[in-house]
Amino acid sequence: MQIYRSCFYMSLGLLVTLSSCKEKPQQTPLVTVSAPMPSHEKLISIVYGRFDSTDVMHYTLKNKNGMQAGISSYGASLTHLLVPDRTGKPGDVVLGFNSLEGYLQKGNPYMGATVGRYANRIAKAMFTLNGKTYHLAKNNGENTLHGGIKSFGKLNWKTVNTTDSSVAFAYVSIDGEEGFPGNLSTRVTYTLTSDNILKLDYAATTDAPTPINLSNHSYFNLSAGTDSTILDHELMLNCSRYTPVNDQLIPLGKIDSVKGGPMDFTSAKKIGRDIANVKGGYDHNFVANHPGDLIASVYHAGSGRLMSVYTSEPGVQFYTGNFLNGSPIDTKEGRKYIKHSGFCLETQHFPDSPNQPKFPSTILKPGETYTQSTSYAFSIK
Repeated sequence: MQIYRSCFYMSLGLLVTLSSCKEKPQQTPLVTVSAPMPSHEKLISIVYGRFDSTDVMHYTLKNKNGMQAGISSYGASLTHLLVPDRTGKPGDVVLGFNSLEGYLQKGNPYMGATVGRYANRIAKAMFTLNGKTYHLAKNNGENTLHGGIKSFGKLNWKTVNTTDSSVAFAYVSIDGEEGFPGNLSTRVTYTLTSDNILKLDYAATTDAPTPINLSNHSYFNLSAGTDSTILDHELMLNCSRYTPVNDQLIPLGKIDSVKGGPMDFTSAKKIGRDIANVKGGYDHNFVANHPGDLIASVYHAGSGRLMSVYTSEPGVQFYTGNFLNGSPIDTKEGRKYIKHSGFCLETQHFPDSPNQPKFPSTILKPGETYTQSTSYAFSIK
């Protein structure tokens, strides 16, 4: 596992806070391309299509155990993830589309995408920083969701490095994009290990103070399409607290205990057991008991697949695909992604943190390096 400078604590995930990563301003940009991409025997790359007059690349990573990860430069997205079941048969455990055209559809609900500059919601599409109020793009009612209209998940990233087991993408978000201050140089690296771990590492630098909160928006269904919903999946969240929200899913600014209620996943239970008691379904930020360690595990009894999630982040958005409604078209194998077809575990800082002084800070300053690391470890139970 990589260690970026001296800012990380390693435990599969990497524990880091913005305030602990203060460094001297970098002499070179975070994102550079100095040579053509090398070819690799175990990495399959193709031109996926065209977007905004540039080639969209698609890469397939494989390991010796039958796992495969498909990754697109459009949205720096995870397009498929093949994981063997208890019989050894691989199945695709993420929702997605058959082609680039599917991801370009207007109704694409961020399938597998890297979301930013700020994952999740910012209330009223505005925040104040150093005495100045910034107005953001509104794309979720009066709020900003996943960075706004020009989300990182709807852009073609540049491939900056490939190996037999990894691919890295970069994007430079210019000052004022979607209303955010500062030129932000961003990088995300996907790595598939020999022990069945898909690892995502993020890094970013800025030339002006700015909020940042990057995450991946994959929808998982560990049945690999055998089950039409994920309500029978068993979830454990290593989170004894969560952030309650209003009817627009904006945090109220407080942190409550989950004990004994429908939000309590501290002991594994089926996702569908209490979902009827949660208005609209689960779409809430849960607070990690131990950032840098295990934050969630999900088990599908029918296939035997167990997914364990480790992250550096202080929270995770557990979302049960409440807004999936059978569209858009061009889904894998023609399946209809109905309500609750997949679940998301979006590792993150808390929603609306720029407007919530009691939440962990998400402000990145010049001379600091933002880092985030999340690992999805797969096994059979």
